[in-house]
Amino acid sequence: MAETTSKPSKVGNNYYKTTVTTNADRSLSSTTFRTDSKGNNPVSVQTTSVDKNGKATQTFGTGATAAEKKGFADPKSPEGQALSQQVESAKPYGNSPTAEQKAQLGKAGGGSGNAATNPTAENPSTTGTGATSEALNKEFKAGDKEGTRTKYEDLVYPLDLAASHQDIVKFSILKYVPSLSEAGQQKGGVSTSGRIITLEDGKPIVKGSERLGTITLPIPSGISDGNSARWQDQELGQVMEAAAAAAKSLFEGGPDAAAATATEQIQDKTGGGDLPTAVSSFLLDTATGTPVQARTYGVANNNNLEVLFSGPGLRSFSFTFMFYPREPDEAIRVRKIIRAFKQSMSVKRSANSLLLKAPHTFAISYLTPGDNGQMKIHPYLNKFKECALTNCNVEYTPDGTYMTYGGAEKSMTSYRMTLSFAELEPIFDDEYGDDGDASVGY
Repeated sequence: MAETTSKPSKVGNNYYKTTVTTNADRSLSSTTFRTDSKGNNPVSVQTTSVDKNGKATQTFGTGATAAEKKGFADPKSPEGQALSQQVESAKPYGNSPTAEQKAQLGKAGGGSGNAATNPTAENPSTTGTGATSEALNKEFKAGDKEGTRTKYEDLVYPLDLAASHQDIVKFSILKYVPSLSEAGQQKGGVSTSGRIITLEDGKPIVKGSERLGTITLPIPSGISDGNSARWQDQELGQVMEAAAAAAKSLFEGGPDAAAATATEQIQDKTGGGDLPTAVSSFLLDTATGTPVQARTYGVANNNNLEVLFSGPGLRSFSFTFMFYPREPDEAIRVRKIIRAFKQSMSVKRSANSLLLKAPHTFAISYLTPGDNGQMKIHPYLNKFKECALTNCNVEYTPDGTYMTYGGAEKSMTSYRMTLSFAELEPIFDDEYGDDGDASVGY
């Protein structure tokens, strides 16, 4: 058995290095570690084992984040390409590996072992929109601008909040995953489709997202929700009804069918003499811009007014929290909570500032202690889907007077913070689930 290790390389905001272990029976494995910039303090992220017959198996270390699992499982991602390059640069077989050894190394690097299917062997277009799309995709995947915050503490206010004995509202800060991105469209694996919030280790999460931190607060007063669906007035007069029927026949059966439908409509409507009158009135009113028949006869064409469904509505929510720090540690905690909300909702920039990237999003849940002491989603309060924080307003003198504590911290004696959220996707009937009406649902 022999081991060789690559130099650390940066992917996004992290550094990685890979150790390749070769065995006498022609099997080998590659283990990737997250490190600091010098390659120290390694944390195992993934291991790809390849047996002597070429069968590859990938496993992930306990220290791997959800984003790393997705990245290293995809050979085309920046993490997947870094793994392939690091396995090759480790040179476990020296500078002249055999064809069989190259194939084994290709599989240990996350590929198929066939150079023709390796993303680096492809010849993408370098001109036109293809090159532009590739450049933008590369810039997007390069990560955020240096200094962008990627981790937040798990913050609780007040310090003595007895979460195991009282109802709370918990906010999880999530790294936003676009619905049409590779991560958002994975099939058979994680997906953001639906953006449904579940609990993981007692903390709200959206499947396919990475949780960056949590904020736990008492449930404030004045909470509410409002579901909506869009219905709009629509008109369909006799003239337009006949024209629509003929047009439908034209698309489905051609000109002959359209002519037959038009004849049928005329015969059907002219039995009472309505259609000719309606057509002439319609043309006259349109030509003059004046409701002639209304002026002459005091009538109007029957517009068959009906309210029709036009689409779902999106929900928005507002929370108002009052903070009264009682000691220096609690003042620091309030400061961190305000900053976490403000910074997480801030627009991100790409590595070279060519693109503006979406702020972080939130998974919100009202939680209540269960019979076993574990927190569960409150059955008598509404659920949420993934939300964007659209507004964060902080009042530093809510009592009408500027007043701070003495001492080193100089905290305000009170704060009022108002948060406005908007759900990213509508609520659909089937998402309520068949739970026997055990909760109010969304």
